[in-house]
Amino acid sequence: MENQNYANHRRIIPLFHVVTFFTIVLLIVGAVVNLCMSFGNHDRLYSASLILIISIILIFFFFFFRGFALKAQDRAIRAEENLRHFVLTGKLLDKKLSIRQVIALRFASDEEFVELAGKAASSDMKPNEIKQAIKNWKGDYHRV
Repeated sequence: MENQNYANHRRIIPLFHVVTFFTIVLLIVGAVVNLCMSFGNHDRLYSASLILIISIILIFFFFFFRGFALKAQDRAIRAEENLRHFVLTGKLLDKKLSIRQVIALRFASDEEFVELAGKAASSDMKPNEIKQAIKNWKGDYHRV
């Protein structure tokens, strides 16, 4: 596996992020066309409506399933990084740090983590700025 760094740390799964998304979008478009063509035929109208509703539910599933998994993982990352900060300093992370900042800090090596966490809290660094400030990148190969 390639070493992770700022340039390649985002994980895109083409089959999920591209193919599945566009397939669902095409399904919705087809369902709308089917529904429009069914307006004159009452026998088809009911099933065409159901197909459209199911298609819309699928797009919600697409976004919510991913969101739920990421939210759970974000909570785990916050706990892990809070523990790491506690082990290194004897104190918990600053409460001013947002979850996005903590998630960005997970890529910092232990040597720069504490200093960068303090700087991020005091100067309200954006997550992207935190990632760019990291000198020794610690990869996260298990992110959903």
